[in-house]
This record gives sequence, C-alpha cells and structure tokens, in this order.
Amino acid sequence: MLEKIQQTINSIRSTVKMIPEAGIILGSGLGGLVKEISIEHSINYGDIPNFPVSTVVGHSGKLIFGKLSDKKVVVMQGRFHFYEGYSMQEIMFPVRVMKFLGIKNLFISNAAGGMNPAFKIGDLMFIKDHINLMPNPLIGKNDEALGTRFPDMSEPYDKSLIQKAKQIAEQNKIRAHTGVYAAVTGPTFETVAEYKYLRAIGADVVGMSTTPEVIVAAHMKLSCFAVSVITDLGGMDDLPPITHEDVLKAAAEAASKLTIIIKELLKSI
Repeated sequence: MLEKIQQTINSIRSTVKMIPEAGIILGSGLGGLVKEISIEHSINYGDIPNFPVSTVVGHSGKLIFGKLSDKKVVVMQGRFHFYEGYSMQEIMFPVRVMKFLGIKNLFISNAAGGMNPAFKIGDLMFIKDHINLMPNPLIGKNDEALGTRFPDMSEPYDKSLIQKAKQIAEQNKIRAHTGVYAAVTGPTFETVAEYKYLRAIGADVVGMSTTPEVIVAAHMKLSCFAVSVITDLGGMDDLPPITHEDVLKAAAEAASKLTIIIKELLKSI
C-alpha cells in the first residue's frame, strides 16, 4: 500500500506543488462547490496512477487543487462506491493519498435518504455518528505506518466542527439537523421494510458511501466532518418510487446550502 501511495504522490507532485490544508469529497450531484474554488490544478482520475475512475452519473472524476475561503484544498469531484465493483482498499486509497499530500481535515458530503419524520427534502444533516453495514475497509493486513490495528471510533466526527456547522446553519437560516448515517452497499434503493429496519436500529438517514472514508480517516487520525443532503424520503407511507435522477436534482438544488457550510467551516480551521 505504501509503495502505491508513494507512486501516486510522486506523480501528483510532478505537477502540483501545493500542500493542501483540507480535503473535500463531493457526493452525488454536489459538484457545484467547485465553482467557488480558485482552481490551480485539475487532474482527471484516469491520469493518476492507482486511482479508480468514477462510473456513476453525477460524479465528474477529477482531483482539484486550489483555494476556498483562503484555504488550500484538494477536492475529489466525484467519489467511488463499493457497488461499482471496487474493493474497499481501492475506495479508501484516495483518502490515504490526501493524507500523505498534507491534509489535516477531511470534509465529506453525500446525498442520502431521510427516514427521520422531521426531515424534509433539501434539508442538511450533520453526521454525528454512523452505522456501517458495509465491509470494513480495514479488513486485511494492517500497516502500522498508516494507522493502528484497532482504531478508536468513539468520535469519528469532529464535535467542534459539528457545533460550528450548526451555528453557521442557524446564522444563514438553513434547515439542518444532526443525526446518524447508515451505510449500505447499494446499488438498489431500500425496500420499505429495510427503511423501517434502519430507522429501528437508530439511523436517521441512509446512503451508499461515506463510512469507508470516515473509518480510514479515523485510522489515520484525520479530523473529519460529514454532511448529508436529504434528497429523498423513505420508510413512510404513500411515497413515490425513487430514481437516481430525482436524487441528483434534489442534491443540485441544495448544493448552495452545502457550499455555505463548507466555506464557512474552512474559515474556522
């Protein structure tokens, strides 16, 4: 793993000299934040050694370096998912690379289905904890140079950043909640019974990403903040069928709220 990471770092460093302070992973339909970045370099995933390539609509597939809120950032415009056929090791590889590029903070966004009856489409939810129902990305041989064999997960999401995000949302009159994210493999959306099960075990939203990245971030002792955009609702009576196009549309409409939160949070680090 270290050899592959170093090979990728060497390739990126051949054109990019910036040392980013923070990494940002943009979820389905949430690439609009890139418009706010003063871009210095943009590299297609296909041109980066050992990087997977995004195969899902709504994920551009570019690694972007630039400035946002006067902070140096590296941004994944599009992520990778287990349902695309990638291994967990492949999915977590870019997070490892961002750590070795120099980031200290990782900001993650996703589109998610809301199960909490207080949630509405377009709301934001700051993730305070998660239920990981996907394979753990740390299964396999552990390299102590990357992190401990048994990382603590009592606080995978930075409480101080969550508190700041709540204040930012209140100041900007953005509907936002805190809650628990359940991660499933996908690619099917959940059945009514599955939604009810996930709600019963303590989840407020459900999605198909994020927890592998957060687990790896915790493994490498990165400060992590994650936010879900509620793009659909599940587990309630008389709801229409969900399509990926519906998710992308709802995410795009809420992207401006996400942009405000991330920009203001960056100012605080």
